[in-house]
Amino acid sequence: MSAPYDLNDDSVVVIIGSGAGGGTLGTQLALKGIDTVILEAGSRHETWDFINDEWDSFAQLAWKDKRRTSGDWRVSTDFPNLPAWIVKSVGGSTVHWAGASLRFQEHEFKTKTHYGEVKDANLLDWPIDLKEMEPWYAMAEDRMGVTRTNGIPGLPGNNNFKVMEAGAKKIGYKEVHTGRMAINSVPRDDRSSCLQIGFCFQGCKSGAKWSTLVAEIPKGEATGKLEVRPDSMVLRIEHDASGKVTGVVYADKDGKQHLQKARVVAVAGNSIESPRLLLNSHSSKFPDGLANSSGQVGRNYMRHTTGSVYGIFEKPVHMYRGTTMAGIIRDESRHDPARGFVGGYEFETLSLGLPFMAAFLDPGKWGGDFADAMDNYRNMAGMWIVGEDMPRADNRITLAEETDEHGMPIPDVHFDDHENDNAMRDHAYRQGSAIYEAVGAVRTIHTPPYPSTHNLGTNRMSEKAEDGVVNRYGQTHDIPNLFVSDGSQFTSGAAENPTLTIVALALRQADHIAGRMAKGEL
Repeated sequence: MSAPYDLNDDSVVVIIGSGAGGGTLGTQLALKGIDTVILEAGSRHETWDFINDEWDSFAQLAWKDKRRTSGDWRVSTDFPNLPAWIVKSVGGSTVHWAGASLRFQEHEFKTKTHYGEVKDANLLDWPIDLKEMEPWYAMAEDRMGVTRTNGIPGLPGNNNFKVMEAGAKKIGYKEVHTGRMAINSVPRDDRSSCLQIGFCFQGCKSGAKWSTLVAEIPKGEATGKLEVRPDSMVLRIEHDASGKVTGVVYADKDGKQHLQKARVVAVAGNSIESPRLLLNSHSSKFPDGLANSSGQVGRNYMRHTTGSVYGIFEKPVHMYRGTTMAGIIRDESRHDPARGFVGGYEFETLSLGLPFMAAFLDPGKWGGDFADAMDNYRNMAGMWIVGEDMPRADNRITLAEETDEHGMPIPDVHFDDHENDNAMRDHAYRQGSAIYEAVGAVRTIHTPPYPSTHNLGTNRMSEKAEDGVVNRYGQTHDIPNLFVSDGSQFTSGAAENPTLTIVALALRQADHIAGRMAKGEL
């Protein structure tokens, strides 16, 4: 572990958040010899601390700070304090993610071009494309050990996958396999292969799953150029008279506030916390918050069009055994407006443990129907819908009047489903049921969307400053030494799980920042 950097050391790059974006960026900068400090709001839990129990693990890892939720989405009724299920711990949500690692498709970088004008949607093309991202995707896949790339074999399929695969093939789907997963199918990178324990969302105790906690940050720390400071909740970013950022104010675990000076600041706190921080950093020079001359900070919040389909069978499936999400159907991920919506979606295997299943199957539901589903838990197979939702200007993060224990306004997360999202979800529900019915399901259940782990948009990338918050390198249009490094920079959500793209962008951003620093431009 490197010696701590001094609070007055203004030569350091300060990164806020240690997840897929921040943890990767911090490690990569340290590997390039750049002095880096990561400030992480959560504590540091190591592999051996993780708890293979859903409720206790949630209590240990989840971001439970109060939030407000509004809009017509079911989450605002069912889970108003929990619009998102993200992690407050070193490693961020890479500790809790399932490992699915898919490249975006070409059309998903250029949605405005391919989808045209979609009423009530705020579509915009990314200022980058797949061709430019391919080498960075390749680097990320190698770094993360993604199965079915770099000669790494796919993971074995559990019973949940076998049921899904058999049904999918019966109704004519072709691209069905155990996915591209950043979970070791064979020992790699000094980490063991997957032990099929089934607690992928609770922090992988075997270390087979890639996370910045186990696979990145230790390498950064070994250089002596990276300090990770846990229990450091950033409240505000400071700037000088010229508008350049100069440091960040954070509260330690005792609530005491400190100012860490900085040469460059990168915000990587997730699509809810990152805009909250920029908005709260308002000043007389930036009355609407930092990097917000466009008025786009906090806007265009996306969470993927989600929902689940469960099938109940006559015989046991034991869907909870094995790797949780090693199973995917990709046939519907194409853009084909003939289906009644733009963009596409995927199915991925999903299993919740019994306590979470009782909470999430259909919140607030009781009675014989619900009891029957719970009684048949062993005989259940499950899948999750992941689809591209539409960016909307009014789906946004704003600051509420209520404040947290540090006096910082809590975020209000407003989200209304777009009619395209609803049409896509209905199509996916029908197809999901057809898959299970093709292999003899006694009944199928459609569940509403859960609190999302895929939080995207809110500081989007744009060619023109007036359309977004950051440029093609995640550098804010307004402030040269302020960057955004998480999924909030996404211009559109695509149908794929976002982590691989966040990591690829962070590797590319590290290259850019190091190059600019070497030239004295930062």
